[in-house]
Amino acid sequence: MDMKKMMKQAQKMQRDAAAAQEEIAAMTFEASAGGGMVKATATGDGAITSVVIDPAAVDPEDVEMLQDMVTAAVNEALRSASEAASARMNAIMGGMKIPGLM
Repeated sequence: MDMKKMMKQAQKMQRDAAAAQEEIAAMTFEASAGGGMVKATATGDGAITSVVIDPAAVDPEDVEMLQDMVTAAVNEALRSASEAASARMNAIMGGMKIPGLM
């Protein structure tokens, strides 16, 4: 493969990766814990956009349980976002690791 063709291929891959990063950032991922009593929503770029807590989950005698449910829901939403981002980028990059893109 000649150098010019390789450069064009690399530039296309970079454009595709940038577009995918924008798509991923715009996606949302929701997760819940405690049978749906706590729900967290994250964007594809890892920002938590909302946490919804069912009033029935609020027990002043057991604040630790609520804290655990919030933590679990947030972590699951972020994990889902991260997995989706990795899968999308791996599809574009063919498994190649390029600094600054992954």
